This record gives sequence, C-alpha cells and structure tokens, in this order.
Amino acid sequence: MTRPVQPGGAPSLGAEVRILLRRAIDVYRDSPAAVGWLQHHLARFDEPLRVAIAGKVKAGKSTLLNALVGESIAPTDAGECTRVVTWYVDAPVPKVTMFPRSGVPKQLTISRAGGGLSFDLLGTPVEQIERLEVQWPSQSLRAHTLIDTPGIASLSKDTSARAGAFLAPEDSPTQADAVIYLMRHLHATDVDFLESFYDQGVARATPINTIAVLSRADEIGVGRLDALNSARRIAQRYRADPKIRALCQTVVAVAGLLAETGRTMRQHEFAALTALAGLPRKEVDSMLLSVDRFSTMELDAGLPDAETRGRLIERFGLFGVRLATTLIRQGITDPTAVSAELVKRSGLDDLRSVLATQFTERRDLLKARSALLAIDLVLTREPRPSAAPLAAEVERILSGAHEFAELRLLSTLRSGAIALPPEVIAEAERLLGGEGGSPAARLGLDPSADPQELRAAALDAATRWARRAESPMSSRAISDVARLVVRSCEGVLAQLPH
Repeated sequence: MTRPVQPGGAPSLGAEVRILLRRAIDVYRDSPAAVGWLQHHLARFDEPLRVAIAGKVKAGKSTLLNALVGESIAPTDAGECTRVVTWYVDAPVPKVTMFPRSGVPKQLTISRAGGGLSFDLLGTPVEQIERLEVQWPSQSLRAHTLIDTPGIASLSKDTSARAGAFLAPEDSPTQADAVIYLMRHLHATDVDFLESFYDQGVARATPINTIAVLSRADEIGVGRLDALNSARRIAQRYRADPKIRALCQTVVAVAGLLAETGRTMRQHEFAALTALAGLPRKEVDSMLLSVDRFSTMELDAGLPDAETRGRLIERFGLFGVRLATTLIRQGITDPTAVSAELVKRSGLDDLRSVLATQFTERRDLLKARSALLAIDLVLTREPRPSAAPLAAEVERILSGAHEFAELRLLSTLRSGAIALPPEVIAEAERLLGGEGGSPAARLGLDPSADPQELRAAALDAATRWARRAESPMSSRAISDVARLVVRSCEGVLAQLPH
C-alpha cells in the first residue's frame, strides 16, 4: 500500500508513526502485553477519532451527545448508566455490549424510556463495569466515536474516580484522542481537571485535544431570548483569559437541551407550540415566568393541557418554549424550519464547526500523539537495549516534526511568554493552525478562496514574517517564532496546486 506523503515526497507524520509502531511491535514481539498495546494503537489509526465528553454532574454531557448524534440515544437521567463510561460507535445495527472488569462481555437488552434508550445492566454493580459500548447506525458517528463519561467532582467518590481514571489515568495515556469539556461556569475544579488532562509529557504539545463548552448557555440569561448572546460574550471572555487559553483550544457557548430538541422535535410537540403561539403574547410571557407557572396554569379547552406543557418544559426548557413560540408567531410555520432555527440559535453549529477545524482536520496528528504516548509508555515500562533506536526515533519525530513544533509554539504564545503586539500574536496563532489546519483557515480567508488568492496571501505572510525574523530589532525569541511561522507559510504553499 502506498504511504501517504507530504508535499515534496516526505512521509507524513501519521505514516512515520505507523512505521515506528510496527518497528516497536517487532522489537517487543516476545512481550504479549506490549505487542497487544502497540497493535491496539496501530489499529486506532484506522478508527474514527475518539472524542470524550467530560464535565461535572448535570453539566449536560449526555444531552450534548444526543444533540451531536441527532438522536436521543444517551440516557440523560441520573440512573446507573450515567455512572459508567459509555462509548457510542457507528454500526450497521443497534447493539449494546457491557464489558465487565473481569469476565466476558455481555450483550444487553435495549429499550426506549421517555424517548431515550435505557439498558438493563443484568444486576451488575456499576463498580464492576469497565465500560458500555453502544453500537448505533449514525452518520455523525462515522467521523467521531463519542464517549460519555461520568461526572467529575461528583458527590460519589467512586463515580468521580471512574471519570478521572478514564480521562487522566496516572500510568498510561487516555483512550480518548480529544475531549469536549463542559462547564456551566468556570470553577476551580474545572481548571484542575483541564490541567490534569493538559498533556502527559511525551508530545510536549499544547492542549490541542481539548475544547471547552459553556454548556446550558440558555440558563445564563435566565431564559431570556438574548440569553445565548450573553453566554457567547462570557465564552469570548474565557477565550481571552490567558489561563484558559493555555488549557484548551477554545471556548464555545452551547444550549445543549435546545440543540438536542431542535434535532429531534416531534410533530405533536410542534402542534402544541403552535397552539401556545396563538395565545396573546402577554399571556404566554406571563406563563413563562417560571416552570411551575407554565406547567400548572389553567388554559381553555383545546389548548395544551398541564401534562403536555410539562413534557414541553422537559424537552425544550423555558428558553426553548419561549424561542419556539416566538419563531412561530413571527411566521415560521414549517416544523423543519423551526427545528433548523432552534439548532442554529443553540450554538451547536458553532461547536460542530470547531470540531471539524480543531479535531477532524488534525485527526492524524491527534492519532500520532496518542501512538507516541503509547510507545513511550512501553519504552518506560520495559526498557531494553534493542529498544534504544526506538527511543531515538521518538525523540527525532518529536523534535523534528513541524506539527509538534507548531503546537509547542502555540502553547508558548498563549501563555504570554513572548512579548508581541496582540494583533501580531493573533496572526501567528492563526498561521500556526490555531483556528484550523486548512490553508484558508491559516490565512484567514474564505474557504472558497481560489488557489491564486491563497498563494498570494501565503507569500505575503511568509515575506512579512521573514522580515521580522531577520530584523536586528527582533530578539532571539521573536526571531525563532518568526522563522517557525515562515515554515508554516511554506507548508501552506507546498499544499497548493502549482
């Protein structure tokens, strides 16, 4: 099979690491544990990206997972299943498998409860379950395997421990390639977790594999129609915070419940919302002052009853009901159009865009990072003379791969360690791939820009940064930054058709 190559004929980072994994398997062929571990990471290169969803209890992890998949498949109540690490993978037919800590895997019975899935754990205590695997036919799961994790900082120490053991194990790299971390507000426990997941040494990189989500964003503005605007402003402030910038790629505001319901809205729910939208606006606004008031107020016959309104609140929340009825009142009478607008307003599209640019475009880099961590673990646990060339090759890739050099520099810039004007740092981060790895994203151009426009912008950027590198007014640190940025510009040029 032909190996993927970079422009100019050099093997890509992913190809180099695959070769290194095969060499390591050969060196450790007499160690079944090491071979199994290395073969597992070699196989990971051909899997979808593994994205874990983490956060404190009630941060909205399962709700966001359902929104990303577009189906209510993750249990969102406080049942036993939410205390177990659960993998959601694409498959031809639905199937749920329980993997106990000891013993053989068991297939579980799937049932629907309140629109979502529920699983019978066959009486197995959650402490004895390593993970659940939910196979589900889904276009969304073809690009990303999503992993729902128990809440950190839970009142249950066992639940928190399970989350921590999976996301930031002490003696091995995490099984996730990347993490979406949900927080309702920024607390010390959030910072502590992000620091623990930051990087485990070998890649000496940035938090390339973490996106923070300001979840339940609609609650920030107490359900007002402008609540998400307030949440986005808070997310923007977090993005500008040097401590947060040093711990995650970006911060996005998402109303997870609105996103999930927008993607899964049912016809009878739309009909109920349409009936409510036909009431005088002052009456609807009065009803929506509180959950209790909305659910219990007496209405005329023919309008949604208390039970129906209670279910609407569970599915949409006060903000979602207020927004949906407003949209219908403004003349959007097609349920598909209302659903699309709810999803758009929820911030889910912003998150999916970030996932595409920060995770999907960097798939090979994230996979290579996980594999290098795995090789480094084997070299540490089972040192032997014949493995010395492997250690040297790991070091060569880490120090020589431009992708890792970019990540180290991004981390340095975001820490504020180099004194440059804010607009210059912003351009450097963008050219280094901080906003996405495509030529257009690096150059700050529209994705539809033609090759000539991209080439002109890349040449202009390379020239400007080369002048900065050679300027006698630049310190050594700034010159080093500029030279690496120039190399990134040259990489963009190499990708463009001649």
